[in-house]
Amino acid sequence: MSGLRVADSFLVANGKVRGLDLHRERFVRSCADAGVPAERFWDEQVGRLPGFGRWFPRFELRDSGELAVQLRPAPTTGGRVRVAVHEGADPRTMPRVKGPDLELLGKLRESAPYRADEILLLDADGTVLEAAYAALAWWEDDTLCFPPSDRPLLPSVTAQLLRQIARTQGVPVEEHPITPEALQNTTEAWLINALHGIRPIHAWQDSPIDPLPNSHSTPWQSHLESLTTRLP
Repeated sequence: MSGLRVADSFLVANGKVRGLDLHRERFVRSCADAGVPAERFWDEQVGRLPGFGRWFPRFELRDSGELAVQLRPAPTTGGRVRVAVHEGADPRTMPRVKGPDLELLGKLRESAPYRADEILLLDADGTVLEAAYAALAWWEDDTLCFPPSDRPLLPSVTAQLLRQIARTQGVPVEEHPITPEALQNTTEAWLINALHGIRPIHAWQDSPIDPLPNSHSTPWQSHLESLTTRLP
């Protein structure tokens, strides 16, 4: 894979997508920070996306300065998630920009111990930032929680949408750091991203699968789906 300066992906299912304006904002802003205007390119290419089938297109600004789109079939979504914890410092070079570290993160996830589906990255103080390919959210009783936004996190579109839903539903939201050990003892923890929406963590490291019979994820995934809009 050629080097990427910026990338952004989202699920398109039969011509519908979640948070398209937020994805546009993130991609255009990151491209502008790299000195490349991308508004017109984004709008033209979004208008060419298929209105049928399931796709996971990736918008790219490459190291060469070229803007491009990869139209990729969408992988299977959903399912149980087993996570492992990365031992060592966060290896990313640009954690707030999606693109430069994607190849590194892919290799990190592929080598995760315990055949884990995802691997959690830690900040310098040992608290959880996010996963290689997903943001983190968790429940403490009836409060939806996220890592502090001033930490080195990729701005997550799905996290922004969940915050919107929480406001609509009158659900309290908090930000605070949390260790992996404390996270395992919360009411429920989620990995969230544009492809899957919400996936609850069902297993940690080599622990057995927890069925999570009272998971919040099903109604909240429905709330997310209700936010899909038609491609322009």
